[in-house]
Amino acid sequence: MRAEAMNRAHGSRLVAGIDSSTQSTKVVLCDADDGTVVGQGHAPHPSGTEADPEAWWSALQKAGDGLLERAAAVGVAGQQHGMVALDGDGEVIRPALLWNDLRSAGAAAELVAEFGGRAWWAANTGSVPAASFTVTKLRWLAEHEPGNAARVSAVLLPHDWLTWRLLGGTGRARMGVEPVTDRGDASGTGYFSPAAGTWLPDLAAAALGHSITLPRVAAPGEVVGQTGWGAAVSAGTGDNMGAALGLGLQSGDVAVSIGTSGTAFAVSEVPADDPSGAVAGFADATGRFLPLVCTINAGLVLSATASLLGIDLAGLSALALAAEPGAGGITLLPYLDGERTPDRPNATGVLRGLTTRNATRENLARAAVEALLASLADAADRIAAACGTEPASGRVLLIGGGAKSPAVRHAAPGIFFSPVIVPEAEEYVALGAARQAAWALAGTAEPPPWPQRSTETYNGAEQPQIRERHAALRDDTVTWDERTTP
Repeated sequence: MRAEAMNRAHGSRLVAGIDSSTQSTKVVLCDADDGTVVGQGHAPHPSGTEADPEAWWSALQKAGDGLLERAAAVGVAGQQHGMVALDGDGEVIRPALLWNDLRSAGAAAELVAEFGGRAWWAANTGSVPAASFTVTKLRWLAEHEPGNAARVSAVLLPHDWLTWRLLGGTGRARMGVEPVTDRGDASGTGYFSPAAGTWLPDLAAAALGHSITLPRVAAPGEVVGQTGWGAAVSAGTGDNMGAALGLGLQSGDVAVSIGTSGTAFAVSEVPADDPSGAVAGFADATGRFLPLVCTINAGLVLSATASLLGIDLAGLSALALAAEPGAGGITLLPYLDGERTPDRPNATGVLRGLTTRNATRENLARAAVEALLASLADAADRIAAACGTEPASGRVLLIGGGAKSPAVRHAAPGIFFSPVIVPEAEEYVALGAARQAAWALAGTAEPPPWPQRSTETYNGAEQPQIRERHAALRDDTVTWDERTTP
């Protein structure tokens, strides 16, 4: 970095947030005082379920060109769970296995059985490990690539590795740069206790076959070092934790994200403990907790129904708004591609209540919208149960591509039994990383109180009959699913 760029960074009140997701890197440059976005950049990642971390670094440099050198502080929020295995010289041993690489599903089942079952894992690590979790990838490596496994000296998460590179790490033994992580991202490994805030190194060692070095867990808001141009670097975090920080979630709030898949997550003062495995008991980026539930079927339910009706998503929304709540008695169970929550991998979609009187395009469109929302409302209720709180006791914030649908926005309050807030479209993961960088720059006890982005609030009468019909179909169908599973 040129000397003049270093001087600009030292006098700047700008901060940069980096979102290194599965598909791309996004960078936002913000005013440290109020979060106003003054610049943005984007660069794609190679597709696949494993990746050379150098591709993330190249994308970061491209997306941040002309932005990062203007920042006085930088933070990274990255895709959770990925395994970056390093040798004794700090060099990457093999392409990183990403969260969406499911080849370790068998290893997940092995590990759950080895350590006392689902209840033990939930009590000790906050989550029951699935194939996405890092601990299962360590076991897969030990079983399928023993030569590579024997070389592993340290394991980082994607955001850890990028933060380390920003600090100058290109080989830990040579550079003397200490890798760091945060509670939020560490809580997705399967060998960390969110409640205690400490590593469980014996679990990592048991999965891989030998002990490894784990990154130091930085405190929330800590400055962990400097970039080459003199900008402060914050601890960084995982992508969901970054989104919560960017949204400004408070204790009791529930964020519901409708993308290809669906997620519901909340900031909680108490750790989650869900032996069913439906709720991942993560930590957040502020010292609190971030219980999260993921569903496989979300936005694609709307896309599939629109295709069936021969219309686009805008047309589907218009049809759904023309129908009455309850879709004339039609209920759709939206497990079109199996389901993760509840755990029904062999389930299919089920339509109940169809008659010659209610078989209209409007009712079918409305049934799809209500099915999607009822499934995500179930997810929100699971979070409340795992944390011992009332369902939707705070705000419900609706984000993601599916939240753009007018039908989804108008139907949501009646199904969530709560007013629903839709924030303006924004890169909330990157914004959260920038807010963390501003926090580190300020040296305060809490993140800076950036003003909330503009929102729209939707209200509506509660529609308990929709939730009741969804629950009845969900529960009646489980036996049918099991009976018809090959």
